[in-house]
Amino acid sequence: MTRTDPMTERPPLAGPEEAAVVPPAVRLAAPSVRGVVRIVAIVVVSAFALYLTWLLRDVLRLVVISLFLALALIPVVDALDRRVRVPRAAVILAVYAALAGGVVLVGAVVVPSIAHQVRQIAGDAPRYARDLRRDGTFRRYDDRYRITARVGAAAHALPRRLAEETGSLQAVTVKAFGLVGQLVTVLSIAFLLLLRGRRYVNLALALTPSGEDRYRALVRSINQAVAAYMLGNVAISLLATVATWLVLTILDVPYALALGVVVGFFDLIPLVGATIGAIIVALATVTVDFPTATIVWVVFVVLYQRLENYVVQPVVYGRALDVEPIVTILAILAGAALLGILGALLAIPIAAAIQIVLRDWWANRGAAAGES
Repeated sequence: MTRTDPMTERPPLAGPEEAAVVPPAVRLAAPSVRGVVRIVAIVVVSAFALYLTWLLRDVLRLVVISLFLALALIPVVDALDRRVRVPRAAVILAVYAALAGGVVLVGAVVVPSIAHQVRQIAGDAPRYARDLRRDGTFRRYDDRYRITARVGAAAHALPRRLAEETGSLQAVTVKAFGLVGQLVTVLSIAFLLLLRGRRYVNLALALTPSGEDRYRALVRSINQAVAAYMLGNVAISLLATVATWLVLTILDVPYALALGVVVGFFDLIPLVGATIGAIIVALATVTVDFPTATIVWVVFVVLYQRLENYVVQPVVYGRALDVEPIVTILAILAGAALLGILGALLAIPIAAAIQIVLRDWWANRGAAAGES
């Protein structure tokens, strides 16, 4: 009896040219004990790492904020450090003092003006309602739906509702101390990163001698992208502040500088910030010359947004932030859901950093595949 090769075995009734190829048999082997232990160990370590991350989520959030603050301030500190012959720590403290002075100045300018605008709108609401009721069409709808009565009641209740939203003195004090503690933590970590950040990076890169040059270039690219976005965003917000102040001064709107600062602050928030600031200023223009001032302001906002989106941002950011639009939108939504306004501010630089890492990984993966 002859043995037939299973790879060239002919089926019954098959002709000499109809030889069928039978696939090789698949053998199932029992997993080794070492493989099972390795898989279980990986699952346990991953679960423990996720659980530890969840427990330390507040600390990790402060560390991430500190890291991006340090990355944003590195160009400023380096530029001053090269020009001024003082210790680097003194330069960092001077930058911190300048930032603190700016925050105090903004608060002293903005808070009184916003409070005055709220009281003025609440007091002038009945007069606006009477002016609107002079129109016959509006008066007919108002008699049916009682629009002016509802708007007037809401305007009168606005100061009281704002006071209620701030909460009791005890709650406000507890929140204030909590925020101050977090701020001190962020500034302390950022201070150490600004002071000895390069030393920490060199120590980490020394652990990977084979790819040290690659990872050093990767860290440099991330630093440049984050710094370009942070400083560029601040520069664009300052431009929006100045432009708003000039237009409102021409329109003779009170507290034009304070409202300009409000627009500049909201302009820091991607996508929706500029719109929120424009709505706030539009409400302020109602108290001056309605509807002329409001229409002029709306036209200015539309034109300025086109100028900022298509001219100012490409010039300021350049190609440092080549982030896809869909990635930008998803990153902002995720950041806002996790950290609120702060998450929306950090979403784009974090997305840019992740994109840089993925591009570097993909490029080196392709090169390694080509060599193999």
